[in-house]
Amino acid sequence: MTVGSQVKSCFASIKSVEATLTILANKTQSEEIKQAYETAEQIVKEIKDDLQQQVIFISTEEPQYKQ
Repeated sequence: MTVGSQVKSCFASIKSVEATLTILANKTQSEEIKQAYETAEQIVKEIKDDLQQQVIFISTEEPQYKQ
């Protein structure tokens, strides 16, 4: 597995985690737990955004990692 495919796989996983946290936040009855999920979701979103930039960088600057 190339570095590019590993980063893309990690990016896909982070997107899934973000979506799951959104679902959990929307389903919970407790405002305290909802806030915890939303805080975690915000942290994951920042990580996802950083990874997305890395995927773009790898795709444009490192053509050997395009797979």
